[in-house]
Amino acid sequence: MQLRKDFTLGIFHIRINWLIAACTLMTAFSFGSLGLWQLDRAAEKVDTQRALEERLSVSAGPIEDIPAGHLNAANPEMQNRHVSLTGEYLNERTILVSAEFFESQIGYGVVTPLRLSSNNQLVLVHRGWTTGILPPNTPPNLRPVDGPVTVTAQVFVPDGKTRVISSTIDTGQWPLRIRSLEIDVMEEILAEPLFPFEVRLTEDQAGTLARHWPAVNVNVNQNLSYSLQWYSLALLVLFASILASSNLWAILKGTE
Repeated sequence: MQLRKDFTLGIFHIRINWLIAACTLMTAFSFGSLGLWQLDRAAEKVDTQRALEERLSVSAGPIEDIPAGHLNAANPEMQNRHVSLTGEYLNERTILVSAEFFESQIGYGVVTPLRLSSNNQLVLVHRGWTTGILPPNTPPNLRPVDGPVTVTAQVFVPDGKTRVISSTIDTGQWPLRIRSLEIDVMEEILAEPLFPFEVRLTEDQAGTLARHWPAVNVNVNQNLSYSLQWYSLALLVLFASILASSNLWAILKGTE
């Protein structure tokens, strides 16, 4: 069997060694398969998280029922956990988180503490987004909700790698304007312990504004990055093998 064969297409010439070509294709196929596997892993994460969200949304229990030992960022079950809250908003202590976006518009994230009727604990409730284009000295329309409410929300656990932007906070003027929502800082300002995470209202709840966050929070960036790397390696192997066995480089340089 002849292992080498020459092919010509116009000015393009290539010599194929069938054994080397088979090894090259197998290598490229392996890299491509790894890239596809990473995409599958990302899809599995999203599907698993959505299934968990659907299950928890049906059986959202009182936030007070969460055991204290579960209230830590290392517990994967806390992220997106659906909870119900019964109490009253402290409208006069609303917090505006600056530089949050919705439909390409910059504005504020609106966080209003809610005092639970069962144990008097305060929970920071992220109600959604409001526009930041406001006339000077004009209070934003925060659509306060008065009286007792029962709402459903999702626990939000921030990424430990998220950069916290420090800001100078004027505690003499409410609604408070801050750049990053930090539970420990708000505990000092409000002068009492808080539920250790913010919660984000689900749709059609009392006080919900424009929900500008994704319903599902899963980190698939690493999988997508690995997938891109594997596909890039597959293409690199194919391109390098063509360069090594043809006159393509000379054509690209314009010498042929």
